[in-house]
Amino acid sequence: MKVIVIGGGPAGMMAAISSSENGNEVILLEKMQSLGRKLLITGKGRCNITSSLDMQDFIKNTPGNGMFLYSCYQNFTNQDIIEFLKQQGLEVKEERGNRIFPITDKSQDVLKCFTKKLKELNVQIYYNSKVEQIIAKDIEKENKEYIQGKEKIEKSNIKQVIGVKVNDKIINADKIVLATGGKSYPLTGSTGDGYNLAKSLGHTITKIKPSLVPLESYNKEICKELQGLSLRNSQIKLIDLENNKIIYEDFGEMLFTHFGVSGPTILSSSAHLVRYNNIDEKLKNRKILLKIDLKPALSEEKLNDRILRDFEQLKNKKFKNSLDKLLPQKLIPIVISKTNINPEKKVNEITKEERKRIIYVLKNFEIEIKGFRTIEEAIITSGGINIKEINPKTMESKLVKGLYFAGEIIDVDSYTGGFNLQIAYSTGYTAGKA
Repeated sequence: MKVIVIGGGPAGMMAAISSSENGNEVILLEKMQSLGRKLLITGKGRCNITSSLDMQDFIKNTPGNGMFLYSCYQNFTNQDIIEFLKQQGLEVKEERGNRIFPITDKSQDVLKCFTKKLKELNVQIYYNSKVEQIIAKDIEKENKEYIQGKEKIEKSNIKQVIGVKVNDKIINADKIVLATGGKSYPLTGSTGDGYNLAKSLGHTITKIKPSLVPLESYNKEICKELQGLSLRNSQIKLIDLENNKIIYEDFGEMLFTHFGVSGPTILSSSAHLVRYNNIDEKLKNRKILLKIDLKPALSEEKLNDRILRDFEQLKNKKFKNSLDKLLPQKLIPIVISKTNINPEKKVNEITKEERKRIIYVLKNFEIEIKGFRTIEEAIITSGGINIKEINPKTMESKLVKGLYFAGEIIDVDSYTGGFNLQIAYSTGYTAGKA
């Protein structure tokens, strides 16, 4: 069978490998000059390959239609991708938060494993090859049903792929895997081309939104002063103030930027927020608050004891010079400002009530959220090919025979932590193998 895979990201490469291993003649079409450009920038260039969690937990960490991926996750697991890399000579390591990285800390080495296998399997790779059209013909489909014990056959027309048009040339194929990615990071080639190709064949595209994306704040002056500050062990809560409802909470690393906040916990919170109560990208008429516990390891009582000990040692110092052991330097003036305590006040003059205010600010550091950054800055896309139009066991289109989907183009997405790359491998493997 002749198979064409459109898109040379992790999903497309895995689909090409899987299909070739099943004895097919495979052509991989990539519109850029090289493969895996988005893979190279994942995990800050280190490539967070996958997670060590159980595959059931992958579904829990996939707010975007996680159950749809059940069969794919069984077909190709986190252990399968680790074994695949080992067979190509690359060992992996586990880091905090169950994250799996290459032992070399280089995403380039992960990409080399894929390209090495593609070469070994003699997959034909055409670069600078943007697909202009997927060509399909109408065929008759028999729908059998039994009415009062008698077989009734109805015939209907559906489409079947026969090839693609690329660079004004037609390439014939028995099967096509569409793995062009979403709309995030367009410089890597993810510009949403696949949506139009699928749409032209009758597929529905659900609303495209940024996910795993930094958040903008109304408190830009504060965030700008804290720009570049990373909090490695903070507890965050994203709260809908109007309904007094916690939208998302998490523990881990976050980062202040000139426009607001970012980092792993914030990116995961955005995946939840983007689905919250039909919210839009600018959060119009919504009051969303980010509460940060700067000292999550300490209860209020223990934090009070800690502050008392520090204050006892620094009792003759000014308040503004008393928090160096407790907080990063950049945070101190902001925290002091939020407490409304005179920074020139002597430590031994601070009252019990003022100390309570300090504790409150440290446990409830507040940032008002204005909206999401643009989809161009998102790590992944929320939305895509409607999952109701895809067979979850094979990734084949229910509308077009011989057309399969893999990766970010499908309306599935996860939190940060290697889960989205696993979606790419698992759907790619399944689409190629089917």
